[in-house]
Amino acid sequence: MSIPANTCLGRYEIRAKVGEGGMGEVYRATDSRLGRDVAIKVLPVAFSTDVERLRRFEQEAQAAGALNHPNILAIYDVNTHDGAPYVVSELLEGETLRERLTSAALPARKAIDYALQIAHGLAAAHEKGIIHRDLKPENLFVTRDGRLKILDFGLAKLIEPGFESAGPTGVPTREVHTEPGAVMGTVGYMSPEQVRGHSVDHRSDIFSFGAVLYEMLSGRRAFRGDSSADTVSAILKEDPPELSETNKNINPGLERVVRRCLEKNREQRFHSASDLAFALEALSGTQVSSGTTIEAAVAATDATWVRRARLNRLGWIAAALFLLSTLALAALHFRRAEPLPETMRFSLPVPEKGGYGDGLALAPDGRSVAFVAIGGGGVTSLW
Repeated sequence: MSIPANTCLGRYEIRAKVGEGGMGEVYRATDSRLGRDVAIKVLPVAFSTDVERLRRFEQEAQAAGALNHPNILAIYDVNTHDGAPYVVSELLEGETLRERLTSAALPARKAIDYALQIAHGLAAAHEKGIIHRDLKPENLFVTRDGRLKILDFGLAKLIEPGFESAGPTGVPTREVHTEPGAVMGTVGYMSPEQVRGHSVDHRSDIFSFGAVLYEMLSGRRAFRGDSSADTVSAILKEDPPELSETNKNINPGLERVVRRCLEKNREQRFHSASDLAFALEALSGTQVSSGTTIEAAVAATDATWVRRARLNRLGWIAAALFLLSTLALAALHFRRAEPLPETMRFSLPVPEKGGYGDGLALAPDGRSVAFVAIGGGGVTSLW
């Protein structure tokens, strides 16, 4: 149900409805306290009945609100209105990347510019331990001044498990709550580990980033089948067509960056969004036409991680040697030398007018001897 104009949600006065989607309705509003225009996304009332889900929603919104980066949508506030949760964010003027891609592929320079901004935003989020998990053109916004913003960090956790739909672009989606083993994301942009329901880390976002960059450069999706199952199969088993098939001007080095993002094995992708941004920075500007520069950029990130891996190995080796030497010194310190056997010599005087009997015994401490003596008259005594 739409909210009428002039309705107040706390200190925010609704001006007009500007859009709607599966996650709710979006309104332009005015912050009466600060006197600025904001965007308010009102989520379905049904979410308020699930206390755990609402709690997670607030946590995710707060996490996104902690991110302060020019390439991430700024979150200002989280609250509820008539039982419906809502999120207050900065108001953006422009269009989504999906709307920008409706006509054809983007020029390489423009695609690299957008990609670099996305990579910087992801790097900032990943440094805070936040993974987007649903990176796609619909969640990327291009402002009128050419700035790219990443939208909806963590909001996909609110979607009903098992829900499937086809958006206005015909892309099948399956966005579900992230219980262990559950799948979350949009089919066509999910990483292999996502579609398998495995745990994901920041490298899953890098795979999704690669799918978006591929689409910007080719004008078509990297993975798409006749059904969601076919698309999932392509993500797991197939590589997308060569970019040169649709864009003859694509530099092989740039394609190598895309391919590395789309590696099935996440260990073979860029290890971080920062490394990805470094490679893209070398491709920006006039360097786009230089294959040597592009290859050098990717090789530089490889070399960086090789050096890091070597340093890590050396660090572990040094730690192991230190531990072994410490244990050896401790063993020497606490080890007690076995006492040398002590030789004792003493004489046993023969009893006067007598002699020794058959009995002879050594005390346990080795310092005394007991024996039987036979005195005069054959009297036996113990000595």
